[in-house]
Amino acid sequence: MSENKTLPPLVAIVGPTASGKSALGVKLAEQLGGEVVACDSTQLYRSFDIGTAKPTLAERRGIPHHLIDVLEPKDSATAGGYRQMALQILQDLRKRKCLPIFTVGTGLYLRALLEGLADVPQRSEKLRERLRASVHEHPPGHLHRVLKRLDPEAARRIAPADEQKLIRAVEVCILARKPISEVHRTGRVPLEGWRVLKAGLMPPREKLNERIHARTDAMLEQGWLGEVQALLKDGLSEDSKPFDFIGYRELRAVLRGRKTLEEARDAIRQATRRYAKRQLTWFRKQPGVCWFSGFGDNVDVQTGILEWLQAEGLKQRKLLS
Repeated sequence: MSENKTLPPLVAIVGPTASGKSALGVKLAEQLGGEVVACDSTQLYRSFDIGTAKPTLAERRGIPHHLIDVLEPKDSATAGGYRQMALQILQDLRKRKCLPIFTVGTGLYLRALLEGLADVPQRSEKLRERLRASVHEHPPGHLHRVLKRLDPEAARRIAPADEQKLIRAVEVCILARKPISEVHRTGRVPLEGWRVLKAGLMPPREKLNERIHARTDAMLEQGWLGEVQALLKDGLSEDSKPFDFIGYRELRAVLRGRKTLEEARDAIRQATRRYAKRQLTWFRKQPGVCWFSGFGDNVDVQTGILEWLQAEGLKQRKLLS
């Protein structure tokens, strides 16, 4: 990606869940004449609304939002699929000379967009079934040991308990006939023709945890449990990917009588805190991020980011009073 300031800018807001990315995205869009593009694997799915923290119509304040509610629950979200949709959005925004503002919760999707994806083999359901069966036929850690033989580098990155990633890694090694690490290093086509500006939100840890707890409570008060109940009542398969999202699996357990609501609340808070920590670990490793301390809905933080973007050549739109 070029630093050429004659290229049209693309703004990416990164940060942990509950850090105020959505509010900041709307503010920047209002001030700079942009539109928001969600970069979040959970917000792609229709009908899963409260627990994925999709901005409401009121919160969007008339700003167009893209790549929200574009998949059915039965569909599979992938980084490659996201990249293709995002490229189409970027083409349209370029034609309209409109600033793209990505609100990024899923770091892998941003990396796929900016750096491109390796030419990996398509999934083989037959092979995946065999690999799943081998998990149950052998002692714990079997699939991780297999991967360690095929690709020690990938085995170091993937936890022995992460069955989904292990299956995919072993599958690629077998189909490509070479280590998945080698596959990922070749064949990438990075995004061209845009000047990418990354703004990072870094709220204080204790304040972030407090907000995560408060947001969990607010979601439950807004009817999150009822949303899950309605989805199940409509006959949606419990094998649908969105039911694995944080909160949806815990609330499904409440409806099945396996957890109390208070147990689910505590589990959701804990899982969300851990997720926020993983997000920050990922984003800190990304190059070129300009970090700001605080939340994206804080006026001082918004002002600081606007000033930084203006120093990078973005012009503030004149708003009617």
